[in-house]
Amino acid sequence: MQWQGIVEFISVAETQSFTLAAQKLEMSVAQVSRQVSALEQRLAARLLHRTTRKVSLTEQGQLYYQYCRPLLDGLHEAELALLQTQDKPVGKLRITAPVFYGETVVAPILHQYLIDFPQLNAELILDNRKADLVADHIDLAIRLGPMDESSLMVTQLGRRIHHVCASPQYLDQYGTPHTLAELKQHQCLIGAVNMWRFKEGTQHREISVSGRLRCNSGSSLVQAALKGLGLVQLPDYYVDAYLQNGQLISVLEPFALTDGIWAIAPRSRFIPPKVGRFIEYLQAALLAE
Repeated sequence: MQWQGIVEFISVAETQSFTLAAQKLEMSVAQVSRQVSALEQRLAARLLHRTTRKVSLTEQGQLYYQYCRPLLDGLHEAELALLQTQDKPVGKLRITAPVFYGETVVAPILHQYLIDFPQLNAELILDNRKADLVADHIDLAIRLGPMDESSLMVTQLGRRIHHVCASPQYLDQYGTPHTLAELKQHQCLIGAVNMWRFKEGTQHREISVSGRLRCNSGSSLVQAALKGLGLVQLPDYYVDAYLQNGQLISVLEPFALTDGIWAIAPRSRFIPPKVGRFIEYLQAALLAE
């Protein structure tokens, strides 16, 4: 069987775009187009409908894709099985993580990982949206919060605490809340949504809050809280340093919600060393905190 053009065809079929397929394969659009066209000529079949707006599979293309996808998965598993016999991480590791957590926590751990294993290359993609690990060729995703990814390989790395905190100046002026009901009396610095999550006994609760400032950047909300503009609810990695030096004070601690920090990988019988060892690095670093 001739493999030429099949990888390119699969990528175009899954992204529905020659441009996106070229980006994922690190090729030019012209190269991808030539390879797919050559494949169609060899098969004497039209596999793709091409328009100026989108690309879609023909009936023959759908049939061919259904047979080719498992073959490529099998080839990938064979490569992983071979790599697993090697002791040291090699190749290229593609990781995705939320922006702030990736910058402040994941990136420093990855930097040390690259220092320790010079034969490894890495790409860290910071994005708050959830990537499709298989379609986007991601080796490992770091995700935060509740986990329901039963179809993927999931490893818990640690836990995070959601603190409600404010500056001493704000609390001196407006008082310290001791119950969730008191939040309606306070200026709250709001993120992407105006619902704050808490744990009350064994139950999870969501409280609607209001305030003068809304922003989708946690770092910006921290700066607003430091200036005394209100209460803020953020995970510990945003505010721990300020809690330790007294610039912020945690309130409503009996109601603080905790959830998970996870490493997510495509499910496979074989875990390549570059992925398995990096998960170990993440666990060691987060447990040491």
